[in-house]
Amino acid sequence: MSTTDTPALGREFWEGRYQSGQTGWDRGDASPALRQWLEQQALPQGRALVPGCGRGHEVLALAQAGYAVTAVDLAPSALEAAGAQLDAHGLTAELIQADLLEWMPAQPFDLIYEQTCLCALNPGLWPAYTAQLAQWLRPGGVLAILFMQTGREGGPPFHCRMARMHELFDPEHWQWRDDADRLTVEHPNGGTELGYRLTRRP
Repeated sequence: MSTTDTPALGREFWEGRYQSGQTGWDRGDASPALRQWLEQQALPQGRALVPGCGRGHEVLALAQAGYAVTAVDLAPSALEAAGAQLDAHGLTAELIQADLLEWMPAQPFDLIYEQTCLCALNPGLWPAYTAQLAQWLRPGGVLAILFMQTGREGGPPFHCRMARMHELFDPEHWQWRDDADRLTVEHPNGGTELGYRLTRRP
């Protein structure tokens, strides 16, 4: 989330949700989509980034699969929970508290796993966030992304209309696979997530 966002969607908002337990996006485990991609060995090995990592379920799954993981979130309580999960399994990851619209890593990643960060941002910030994703990922790297489908106005989570997603992740910068490669995952919050693997073009 960005400091340029509305105050309701800034650090105080998200930290308050964690403190109060209002985290309906949290399954309590890694997403079935990530589990399937990992089981199929469908994601490139190497350095992985999880933006908006929350309590770190996917961070743990990637670390268990042998990735060197960097995880970023705005809420201190989320990162604390992620760290506790890793500690309990004797694993490590780089955990960073930062504004994702301002943060930049020292070097790009081989894999980015994007699950609930895009849909949590005000749609007015989507172009800036998409530009960040492109900068964070090396050419030829993979963005494994879940597009939230709520079928309603407002949010968060905000509805990720697929026509808009194709505009944001344009063919000049991103290679989309055939729709046969898409995963469909039901979410406990009542929405549906559409999972795609996009390749960053040179």
